[in-house]
Amino acid sequence: MERELALEIVRVTELAALSAARWMGRGDKIQADGAATTAMRAMFDSVSVRGTVVIGEGEMDEAPMLYIGEQVGNGQGPEVDVAVDPLEGTELVAKGLNNALAVIAIANKGNLLHAPDMYMEKLAVGPALAGKLSLTDPLETTLQRAADILDKPLSNLTIMILDRDRHRKQIETLRRVGVRIKFLSDGDVAGAMAPALSESGIDMYVGSGGAPEGVLAAAALQCLGGELQGKLLPSNQEEYDRCIAMGLTDPHKVLTMEDMIGRDDVIFAATGITPGEFLNGVRYLPDLRAETHSIVMRAKTRTIRFIQSIHYLPNKNILNDIG
Repeated sequence: MERELALEIVRVTELAALSAARWMGRGDKIQADGAATTAMRAMFDSVSVRGTVVIGEGEMDEAPMLYIGEQVGNGQGPEVDVAVDPLEGTELVAKGLNNALAVIAIANKGNLLHAPDMYMEKLAVGPALAGKLSLTDPLETTLQRAADILDKPLSNLTIMILDRDRHRKQIETLRRVGVRIKFLSDGDVAGAMAPALSESGIDMYVGSGGAPEGVLAAAALQCLGGELQGKLLPSNQEEYDRCIAMGLTDPHKVLTMEDMIGRDDVIFAATGITPGEFLNGVRYLPDLRAETHSIVMRAKTRTIRFIQSIHYLPNKNILNDIG
C-alpha cells in the first residue's frame, strides 16, 4: 500500500470525530453513531483506494452505509480491505465520558478477518510480552508469567478489563492474585491498545469484547509491536453456524495476529472524539474552529504519527450537509 494512504485515512477519522462530537453528552447514541457513520462514508469518496468493507456497521440489510461488502473509495489505487468503527464508544459520547474514538484499519485485499458480530475473548499485550503468553493458559498462570518476564511483583502489574458482569470470575481472580485493576466502562479498541502504549501504565488487557473491535485492535497492535490473541465466543447454534458460513472452520480456535490481519502491511488511524488515555477529544475553539487529535500508524515501517489539526468548520462542507 502507498504510504500516502496513512494521511488520507486520518482525514476520514477526523471528519467522523468532528461529526460525532456535536452529540457529546446529549444522551442519544443512535444520532451520534449515525452522524459519525455518515461523515466517514462521505469522506471515503476522496480516498484513492478500491476498498471493500469487511468490518463495518453490519450487513447490508442492517446498515444503510458502511455495511459489510460495500465498496468505498474513489475507485483508483490499490484494492484493500477496510475495517471501520465510526464511533467506538457510542455510550461514551452519549454520556460525555472519556475514550470514544473514530477508527479505521486498512490492509491489502484478503488480509483482514471478516469477524462476526459476537463476543471474542482477548489477551492484549505490549512489545515486552508479545509472543510470550498464551490465551489458553489459566489467567493465574498468565499473570505470573507476565510478572516474571517484566521482572516485577504481581502487585505491580496493572491489568485493564471492561467493567461487565460477564467478567466477574476474571475480576475475582485478578483480586485474589493481587494485581492492580483498571476498569474500562467502554471503548474496547482503546483498551486493547493500552498495553502497547508505555504512557498508559497498563501491562495487559483481558476479558471479552466485540470480535470486530478485536480485529481493529490487532491492526493497531501490529503497528505498535504488541500482540492480541482472540477466541470467538458463539453463544448459540446460530452464532456458531454464522462463523462457519463466514469461513471460520473452527470457531473455537485461538486466533493469532496473522489470522486476524494477515502477514502484509496494515494502516491504522484513530481520532479522539472525547478525551482519552492517549488521544485528546474534539475541542471547540473561538472563531468557528475545532481541534482534533489523531494517531496514524503503519505496520511496515512501525512509524507512529500523532496529528493535531485545527479545522475551520464553515469550510467542512460534508459536516454542513449532515446538519
